[in-house]
Amino acid sequence: MRTLLVKNAKSIVTMNGEREVVEGGSLYAVGQEIVAIGKDLPYEDADTVIDAAGKIVYPGLINTHHHLFQTLTRNLPLAQECGLFDWLGTLYGIWRHLRPEDVHIGAVVGLGELLKSGCTTAADHFYCFPDGISGELIDEEIRAAAELGIRFYPTRGSMTLGRSKGGLPPDVVCQTDDVALKDTIRVIERYHSADRFAMVRVGVAPCAPFNVTSDLLRESAALARSYKVRLHTHLAETLDEEAYCLEKFGVRPLEYMEKHGWVGDDVWFAHGIHFDDGEISLLGKHSCGVAHCPSSNMKLSSGVLPLLKMRDAGVRVGLGVDGSASNDGGNLLTEARMAYLLHKLSHGAASIDAAGALALATRGSASVLGWEDGIGSLEVGKAADLFLIDTRRLEFAGALFDDMALPIVTGFSRPVDMTIVGGKVVVDGGRLVGVDEELAAEKAQAAALRLVTEAAALTGSDYRRSRLARA
Repeated sequence: MRTLLVKNAKSIVTMNGEREVVEGGSLYAVGQEIVAIGKDLPYEDADTVIDAAGKIVYPGLINTHHHLFQTLTRNLPLAQECGLFDWLGTLYGIWRHLRPEDVHIGAVVGLGELLKSGCTTAADHFYCFPDGISGELIDEEIRAAAELGIRFYPTRGSMTLGRSKGGLPPDVVCQTDDVALKDTIRVIERYHSADRFAMVRVGVAPCAPFNVTSDLLRESAALARSYKVRLHTHLAETLDEEAYCLEKFGVRPLEYMEKHGWVGDDVWFAHGIHFDDGEISLLGKHSCGVAHCPSSNMKLSSGVLPLLKMRDAGVRVGLGVDGSASNDGGNLLTEARMAYLLHKLSHGAASIDAAGALALATRGSASVLGWEDGIGSLEVGKAADLFLIDTRRLEFAGALFDDMALPIVTGFSRPVDMTIVGGKVVVDGGRLVGVDEELAAEKAQAAALRLVTEAAALTGSDYRRSRLARA
C-alpha cells in the first residue's frame, strides 16, 4: 500500500475530542489510514513526502448537503430575488433540460470547488430526473467523484408528486414511485459500501414533503432500513413548507415525516430552521441529524437555524453548502465562516467560537453522516483526509495567534494549498490534480448557456433579467 508522510508542519489541528493542536507535527499514513501523528516521527522513506514547513494541517471538511446539478444554474438574475418556492418554480423550467453530460460536468465543477476549499467528503442530494432522459443520472456524479478523488456520499433523491397531483414541481421532472424505488435499489446495490474508508456511500432521499407521495416516504424508509443505509430529505426549511403541510396533511412537517417512519439515528434533514422546541427535543431524543446551510438560508431569506437549542438538545448538526444555485458558490470554508458570523449576530457573541464553526464542518458533519469511525478528525486509525494552508501568505500577516481559528476568523476564500483524500494528493498548489480546470469551466459554461437557451425558448422567460428589474 502507498505511504504518505506530511512532516514539519507549523501545526496539525486534529479536531479530536480534546481539540489538540500538535505544534511542529508530522503525520504518517499507510494506504488510507493514519498510523502516527506527532513530532519527530521515525518515517522518512514514504512514497509521498510533503514538507509542510510554514503550513497548518487541518482535517478534511465534510459537506452534508449539496445539489451538484445546480452548479450550471448559478447567478441567474430571474432566480435571485425570491424565496424558496418561487426560486424552485423558476429553475424547474431549466432543469427539465438536463442531460447526462450536464450532470457530469456540473459535478466535476462543483466537487472541484469543494476540494479546492478543503472539503474531502461530500454528500449530494440528486432528485431531478427529467422525463425522457436517462434515469441513471446519479451515476454521472459518482463517475465525476471518482475522477476527482473525493470521498462521495450521493443520496438517490426523487420527486413523484407533480403539479397535476397537487405537488410543487412540473410533472416533466417527476418519476413514478415504482421507478424511483427500483432505481434506488439499483444505486445502492451497485455503489454503496459500508467500509470505514469507503469512497462511495449511498443514501435514500425523497426530495421534500411537497413533491413526493406519502407512499414513497413510507416505502423509502423501509427500503433504506432493509439495506442499512441512511435517510435524507429537506425539512422545515421555510414557513411556506410549513403552511403547505398544515393545509395538505393537517400536521406540521416533522409530525408528517414521523408518521412515515422518518425519525431515527439513521435520518438527517437538510435545513431544519422552523422546528419548534418540542420538535427539537424529539430530534435530540432520537439522535437525528441536521445539515446546516447558512449561506443558502440567508440567500433565500428562509431563516436562521436554532443552533444553540439543537446543541443543547443533543441534535447532531453538521455543515452543508446546499445547491450551488441557492448559494452561488461551493466553498465549505466560507460556509463555516458564515455559520460563525450568523450565529454571533443571531444568538450573541458567546454563542459559537471559531473552533465550534470548524467542528461543525468536521466532527459534526461526520456524526450527521454516521461516519465518525472513519472521518472528521485527524487521529490514528482514521482516514488521511486533510488540507494544508500556507501561513506565509499576505492575508495572514498579523493573524498567526490561533491556528485552529485562522481560516474561520480571517475569511479565507482562496484555494487551499493542498488537499489529500485517503492519503492521495488531489489538490496541489491550489489546483486540481489531473483535471484541466479551464477546459472543465469552458464545458460547464457552454452547458449552462444551452440549458438557459432551451428553457427560454420553451417557457418564454428571460432568465437573465431580474424580478426587481422587471417590476
